[in-house]
Amino acid sequence: MKGLKPKLRITVTVILVLWICLAAVYNLLKPVSNGCIMTYMYPTYIPISSTESVSSAKYALYLYHEGWRKIDFKDHLKQLNGVPVLFIPGNGGSYKQVRSLAAECDRAYQAGPYEHSFYHEASLSSEEGGEDMDAAVFQLPNQYTSRIDWFAVDLEGEHSAMDGQILEEHTEYVVYAIQRILDQYKESCEAREREGAAASGSLPKSVILVGHSMGGFVARAATIHPRLRKSAVETVLTLSSPHQSPPLALQPSLGYYFALVNHKWRKGYEVQTTPTGDHVSDPVLSHIVVVSISGGYHDFQVRSKLESLDGIVPPTHGFMISSTGMKNVWLSMEHQAILWCNQLVVQVSHTLLSLIDSRTGQPFLGTQKRLAIFAMMLRSGVPQSLNLMMQSQLLHRSAHIPIKDVKDASGSQVYTLPSCPGNVHWSDGGLERDLYIQTTTVTVLAMDGRRRWLDIQKLGSNGKGHFMFVTNLAPCSGVRLQLWPEKRNSNLDMPASRRVIEVTSKMVHIPSRPAPRQLEPGSETEQAPPSAIFHLSPEDMRGFRFLTVSVAPRPTMSGRPPPAASMAVGQFFNPEDGEREFSPQSMLLSTYYHKEMFLKEDHPLAFNLSFGISLGLFPVTLSLRTASCGIKNSGLPDEEAGHIENIRLCKLRCFPPVALAWDPTSGLHLFPNLYSETIVVDSSPALWSYTLGSEKTTVVLLVDPHCSYKTNIAVSITAAATRFLLLYSAQIVGLSFAVIFFALMRQAHAWDLDLPMPSMLSAVESNLRMPLPFLHLAVLPILISFFLSLLMSQPFPPVMSFAIVSIINYLLANGLIVILILVSHSIFYAAATIHVFIKTRSQMWEGNSYFGFLHWFFNLSSSFAPLKVVRRVNPLLVRALAAIILACVVHPALGLFVLPLSDAMCCHNSLCSFLTAFRSFAWRKELFDFNSDGKDGSKQFAYTSEQRGNQNSPLKGNSSNSPDSPKSFGDTQLEIFHHRHGLLMLHLLAVIMFLPSLVARSQRIWIGHSFPWFLDSMLSVGVILHGIVISKPEYNSLVSCPSILGLELSLNFIYLLAGYFSFLSGLALAPYYVFYAMAAIGFLLFTLRILRGRNGEKGFGSRKHSHRH
Repeated sequence: MKGLKPKLRITVTVILVLWICLAAVYNLLKPVSNGCIMTYMYPTYIPISSTESVSSAKYALYLYHEGWRKIDFKDHLKQLNGVPVLFIPGNGGSYKQVRSLAAECDRAYQAGPYEHSFYHEASLSSEEGGEDMDAAVFQLPNQYTSRIDWFAVDLEGEHSAMDGQILEEHTEYVVYAIQRILDQYKESCEAREREGAAASGSLPKSVILVGHSMGGFVARAATIHPRLRKSAVETVLTLSSPHQSPPLALQPSLGYYFALVNHKWRKGYEVQTTPTGDHVSDPVLSHIVVVSISGGYHDFQVRSKLESLDGIVPPTHGFMISSTGMKNVWLSMEHQAILWCNQLVVQVSHTLLSLIDSRTGQPFLGTQKRLAIFAMMLRSGVPQSLNLMMQSQLLHRSAHIPIKDVKDASGSQVYTLPSCPGNVHWSDGGLERDLYIQTTTVTVLAMDGRRRWLDIQKLGSNGKGHFMFVTNLAPCSGVRLQLWPEKRNSNLDMPASRRVIEVTSKMVHIPSRPAPRQLEPGSETEQAPPSAIFHLSPEDMRGFRFLTVSVAPRPTMSGRPPPAASMAVGQFFNPEDGEREFSPQSMLLSTYYHKEMFLKEDHPLAFNLSFGISLGLFPVTLSLRTASCGIKNSGLPDEEAGHIENIRLCKLRCFPPVALAWDPTSGLHLFPNLYSETIVVDSSPALWSYTLGSEKTTVVLLVDPHCSYKTNIAVSITAAATRFLLLYSAQIVGLSFAVIFFALMRQAHAWDLDLPMPSMLSAVESNLRMPLPFLHLAVLPILISFFLSLLMSQPFPPVMSFAIVSIINYLLANGLIVILILVSHSIFYAAATIHVFIKTRSQMWEGNSYFGFLHWFFNLSSSFAPLKVVRRVNPLLVRALAAIILACVVHPALGLFVLPLSDAMCCHNSLCSFLTAFRSFAWRKELFDFNSDGKDGSKQFAYTSEQRGNQNSPLKGNSSNSPDSPKSFGDTQLEIFHHRHGLLMLHLLAVIMFLPSLVARSQRIWIGHSFPWFLDSMLSVGVILHGIVISKPEYNSLVSCPSILGLELSLNFIYLLAGYFSFLSGLALAPYYVFYAMAAIGFLLFTLRILRGRNGEKGFGSRKHSHRH
């Protein structure tokens, strides 16, 4: 590699990779505060006897009991009469991880359901079948009638995320465990009847499955297993579980098993018909509901994109929700924290208990009813998108609000919302004098017991037709909102068609930190954070003249102490006034130049911030600092309006800002008390499977209009680097194989043209040259992906962001391969230099008697080496047989490891020969100059293509003794080194792909041996054949397929196709597909070699030939 530009390209690529990796590692090592509360318990694990000796050899089944007292296991099993729930641990997990869920479930059963609140509750959308649901579905039980019995499977902590065979064995045992649990209830019932106990309830017919991580996928795989009893599973709840593809998509069999299970699930929700289209039966999985809970952006192991159920489970039978938008949780958490985070565990416990029908003591049979309970208990009332938030949600049934249909005396239709119940209702007569608000902003600073009238026609004019209300007062007990068609003293003297509509139930609960402590009344030091938001659109207020905000008087708080500072702020506003758009260019510039935005007083209460690049890729740090809050007009003395007083009064008057972010994949993210926070959503933008518009993120910022703020928005570099590697690591792996294939293509092309074979570093660098070949190697596969999307009728990804991110990932893959090449080069040159130095010194010490003894000893020892036995046999055949046997009998990684080991040995030998030849050439050059001084026509030795592959000593007759020879022995050895070094890079990555599976399988080495999956073995055999057949550079001319359309299919063209296939595999986040390309090349080369041998052809091509090495 000569010249400044090539070195500059390589240097810039390596610096880019190192900078992103170091920034990502720095951010990952920082401690993460998730806000979770620890869960405590008193666990006891009761073993369940196994009836199958085969299953009990490795795994076990346990029943959990909560309590510190010792119990008799047999008596406890006799009393089983609850609802069975089976917990399935994930990758490397333990059955004891069930303790948090089981303990909180027991406490929830004893304490009873949540106290009913009057906030707006979520329900099913029209796409999920919510329009067909009765309002009674949303009524949760007042008490729990049946407890939950928690079972857990002990899977020996095996790493199921790394090996498909382990995953399949876990699935088979879970199927056995489900049926064993149902049999245990039958045995317990029979034991009680034998003792004379009366029958209590019906026996359970199904088991609820709760899986964590890979356990969630195992639960779905067990549900469709052919040996599972019919309707034995009807409800599946997964926690941080991958569904779309494995988190480590490296092993072919693992990817195949995921694809097989997902295909069966898609077929399971299709109506069974005959070839003529006649109806046969309902979908096989029509009775199953699946809910996936993701941990959000703090879960670095499984992203929300993998946890989505899109394309696997229809919306009428399941959904995914992030813990950041989960009711009473609102937190993102790590992969393991989701099992013990008390906020989430408690909510899940109440959800499972709410699934039980009080009449039967078993889960509801109706699919939509179970799904509706999941939606109501897990989802918050905040709309799942900004568009839904700004649309009318009052007069349409699709808004998920239970509406009562009432007719007045004239027969006209009247729509009413649920009113506040009588036990918390305070009469209008208890209110003091009314207040008439003349400004678009209304503020409540205390619970004064007054009703505020807002004229909708007057205040909602000039485009300010939306009304937003933010408060920390509880609905009904603290504040009430009503729409009035006209001003009256009471609602009772109005006709039914002109009645007041109670809209208090539209208040949506949002998270808030604890209110500041108050030592005595009137000693407030800062504003309490808001706990609810309320929005009315112009369609909601159409036909009404007034909106009233009634605040309860202080004595009506049922003995509870009032908050530190009662607060409510409402405003009529125009959404367009608060729109702020941040282009991709401005976001990128904000990394160096922070963009400030000043919000003056009387600004809109709600700001709509639109970011051109998804915050899942470029998280932004949003900082708000209070500048003023109208102190100069407050009437305070001048000495009290100083800086300290300014801060104190602003904290007391201005409510803490709140941010709500929406993402198409992970849903809602809330950031309360936002003064300086890094806003990030768990999206996966710029992927092949994403659709247009998914590359943007919308954030609604709620800020107090009485105060002015200095806002600073900047992209977090370290957070962006972390997100980039987490999102696109699988893509980079696939593109790394493409980089190696493109480099091998260049080497094969040079051999075909009888040019010096370039090194891997030079080949990679030449492929980065602009405009060619970079455009047809990096851009053409992206265009092919667009064509495939069009061919398969799939939605197009965002073109610009997808192309830019894919090219960046390709550059990162080039940088990683360059680093791998440089490191391996350094190791080989250091080892070869030491080897040649020792060998040279040994020749100088041959006369030494001590060295002679050592030389004799080493020769004697080497004569007994095992390799001596097989020297008479073809070493290629020995390596091939050893590798294939290891790959098919033990593990593919061990069989593939033979290839890089052989490549490394060959690289070392050829490099040692090159260095020896180089030194010999320097000595001969001096001798040649001395002998030819003053003479004409020194003797030249022609270098032919037949001498190119010879590895014999440079002192042999086939080497050139002239410095002017076209090629020397050293050049030949260097070409051999470059060729085997390229194969070493390819085979080393193949071994690394199978290493996680080898580690997982090594855990069970003493349990019993089982053969690898046939798919993994066959693909590994193909890779081995490729490494054996193409082990010598002259074999590059082996591939001379029959011409197609006049084009000869040479090896370099096959490598080009393999590179394109690997590129597309990386874009599809399925890097394990590269094994199909490598195996196809191996079987093709092996077949061509056999055919040439049968045809009696000697050598491996007419253009290249070499002597025996």
